[in-house]
Amino acid sequence: MKFNTKLIHGNLKIDETGATNTPLHLSNAFSHSSAEELECIMKGTSMGYAYTRISNPTVTSFERRIASVEGGLAATAAASGMNAIYLAIMNIVESGDEIIASSGLFGGTYTLIKNLKSYGINVKFLDNLDKISLENAIMKNTKIVFAETLGNPKLDVLDIEDVSKVCIEYNVIFIVDSTITTPYLIKPIENGADIVIHSTSKYINGTSNSIGGIIVDGGSIKYKEDKYKNFKEYSRKFGKMAYTAKLRNTVGKDIGASLSPFNAFLNLTGIETLSLRMRRHCINTLAVAAFLSNNEKVTSVNYPSLPSSKYYNLTKKYYKNGASGVLTFRLGSKENAFRFINNLKMILNITNIGDTKTLIIHPASTICASNTEREKEKMGVFDDLLRLSVGIEDIDDIIEDIESALQFIN
Repeated sequence: MKFNTKLIHGNLKIDETGATNTPLHLSNAFSHSSAEELECIMKGTSMGYAYTRISNPTVTSFERRIASVEGGLAATAAASGMNAIYLAIMNIVESGDEIIASSGLFGGTYTLIKNLKSYGINVKFLDNLDKISLENAIMKNTKIVFAETLGNPKLDVLDIEDVSKVCIEYNVIFIVDSTITTPYLIKPIENGADIVIHSTSKYINGTSNSIGGIIVDGGSIKYKEDKYKNFKEYSRKFGKMAYTAKLRNTVGKDIGASLSPFNAFLNLTGIETLSLRMRRHCINTLAVAAFLSNNEKVTSVNYPSLPSSKYYNLTKKYYKNGASGVLTFRLGSKENAFRFINNLKMILNITNIGDTKTLIIHPASTICASNTEREKEKMGVFDDLLRLSVGIEDIDDIIEDIESALQFIN
């Protein structure tokens, strides 16, 4: 089954009613014919559903669909993208362990990982996460390397294959957040990632109508090594499913931040058009980037598909169908940035990305407001910088709105 077909039919099970849409199971708990049956489900010795905080048929359908399109062994949904990141990390680390991460992460992710120090977890942020810097940074207690395929909003391009080789050599779990790129543009597991994360609130859903996150397990064999003693029982019992089995039986169940069945249903609806939307996002974003690059009021434009980008060669290597729908540009001052936003007519001033609509935000005063000036600089965030999530509207209308607002810039 090819990719576009998988988006619609991947791991699809038609129920006894013959409904072509996945049924929405809005039930907190599930009845069983015998005490023995429920006991087996709760022990995990038989399949079934007991309580939606643990699992739900609609959520399972969404997890199976994402696992199919990502080429993963299994997937576990979460209440939000941030929750997915937290669960993915905490399923692995213990006090005394270390995480190495890119400094170009989304501000909320950067803060989450930084704050893990309070759990006794050491954290290193690398300005350039590549083979050389990683080899110099890895220690015996390094358990995770965490990065985004494209940094948000730094838009630095991760060389997944090079980083993966180092992680294999040193037996470190490689977690990749592919929210911006989606499986339409890249499947990180095929390039060596062990775990892939999405904030499904963005491109997977596509219309900003539900919050969610998902963790895709690539089925790594690293967990069977002595370095991961907390996986010993699960590796013995579940083999390549050790990561997902542990996640579902420990922190995933304990935290209780499960995806709503209704949000899973909305995400299943959204993902069916992922290819169509992502293709249009990429085409429109490249056109906007070219327009901005030729406007004298714009001091710089950052989009990996532009030949002027320092990541252009890496982009050509990994992103043959485009570099997604996010770009950043600078206007010389915070005042100019605010004036530009305030004079837009169609483009919306919103914290999200990945919507069908074109969205803009001033990261320094919003999503990165809690970060220090030094951290913002490492993230590629400046007072005059704007992040644009380009939608799928007619490109002439997007550019017309941008051009009109630029007239108010000094």
